[in-house]
Amino acid sequence: MAGLRERKRARTHAQIQQEAIRLFRQQGYANTRVDQICEAAEVSPSTFFRYFPTKEDVLLDDRLDEQVVEAFRAQPAELTPIQAVREAFRTVFTALPQEVKTWETERQAVIRSVPELQARMLQTFTDSIRMLAAAVAERVGRSPDELEVRTFAGALIGVSLSAMMYADEDADYITLMDAGLGQLERGLTL
Repeated sequence: MAGLRERKRARTHAQIQQEAIRLFRQQGYANTRVDQICEAAEVSPSTFFRYFPTKEDVLLDDRLDEQVVEAFRAQPAELTPIQAVREAFRTVFTALPQEVKTWETERQAVIRSVPELQARMLQTFTDSIRMLAAAVAERVGRSPDELEVRTFAGALIGVSLSAMMYADEDADYITLMDAGLGQLERGLTL
């Protein structure tokens, strides 16, 4: 169980993100300043910057990747890597509270609407590929630098990117991600 300090940090982190997304949706991303986010979240600018180096990072800070990798590592050894990814994804995303799912949908909508955020998101996918390649390599007893391992990790991130770019109120990210992983599992046939 997290200590008091960790719980307080998590609450402050979430409060800043929630107020930022509310302001971005009301005023637009470009029209929202960090000082406005600070005022709405009732934190000082120095507190804001301890949590997020830039305004962009309020939206790009995604802790779910780490949770998915942890869940992936916990999957039974008899599952294929793609089966383990699908189960890890389901485990993490079905356990999310509704407010987190709602926030994720709103976060992704803002990212899709702001070209500079889309560009930075692509940059974060590089880090995600490295993280996934390491976990997959560990599972299959290979090096994360092998082309096949990097390609597999890149394909997983490609599915995530595709789901994120097309998710909306009618087609949620979780459903799209699982469908994309299913297509990847079948061999990407059209």
